[in-house]
Amino acid sequence: MQKLLAALAVACALVPVQVQAQEWSPTKPVRIIVPVVGGTNDLVARLVAPKLQEAIGQSVVVENKGGAGGNIGADMVAKAAPDGHMLLIGYNGPIAVNVSLFDKMPYDPQKDLAPITLAVTAPQFLTVHPSVKANTVAELIALARAQPGKLSYASIAVGSASHLTMEMMKTAAGVDIVHVPYKGSAPAVTDILGGNVQTAFFVPGNVLQYVKSGQIRLLASTGRKRFATTPNVPTMIESGYADFEAVAWIGFLTTGGTPRPIIDRYNREIVKILNSPDVRDKLLAVEFEMVAGSPEQFSEWIRTEIARWGKVIKQTGAKVN
Repeated sequence: MQKLLAALAVACALVPVQVQAQEWSPTKPVRIIVPVVGGTNDLVARLVAPKLQEAIGQSVVVENKGGAGGNIGADMVAKAAPDGHMLLIGYNGPIAVNVSLFDKMPYDPQKDLAPITLAVTAPQFLTVHPSVKANTVAELIALARAQPGKLSYASIAVGSASHLTMEMMKTAAGVDIVHVPYKGSAPAVTDILGGNVQTAFFVPGNVLQYVKSGQIRLLASTGRKRFATTPNVPTMIESGYADFEAVAWIGFLTTGGTPRPIIDRYNREIVKILNSPDVRDKLLAVEFEMVAGSPEQFSEWIRTEIARWGKVIKQTGAKVN
């Protein structure tokens, strides 16, 4: 009996410690760094921020720190104190692509950043300005071959999915289309709307509104299957490019070395927020596919993405310019 009571006493003594670890809370305002300006990365951050503020009891501020293909913003978080007061909106470029694209990196995304959750993924649309005399991928390629170096394409940043996906297509088709990188999706979309660049790959949330108004034309999508909302738009695979699949993604990370109770608290709260009906509906409305998984799943995803995009960079010869 005495042994049983002693065991119970030990178990009870452990409970407050476990609860305390689960209930970590920030002691000052939390900053969410978005390493590009505007676009869907910003959308995800600003949908989550107010609900996260309610959940953790501290103000949550979203800050855009674009530049160097996302490296500037990511490096800020990588070099921050590992105390849970600075988060990062991560995407393909600064987390998985730039390690192969840049000769020198100011941080190691796998060591200096800690995954919290992969939030969403999205295939992309191949878009053109209405002045471009192409209604199919084949017609765009024929136009590019007839005018090598005359057409230009926008990307939301060096190393972004929009950059490397176009380089994949250029390599597969053997065409020369000039890269014009921007600092975020907003200026990139603005320039294709104005006809200053002729084509680009964008996630649906960046362009669907302009497709409806006839200001941008869709030629193909980069998923394995067609979008439900655009059933008449074929995939790149259907357009003759076997295994052409390129997914953009957005997730939450923090500084490497951050204690696990902090990461677990953020994971729990952010996953709950992403799955809340109003946030989920808004993300699904712009054709995002929900993930909202564990830190371990996001870590494995990053490892896979580094290998995948590294292979693309090697095959395409993509460079920082």
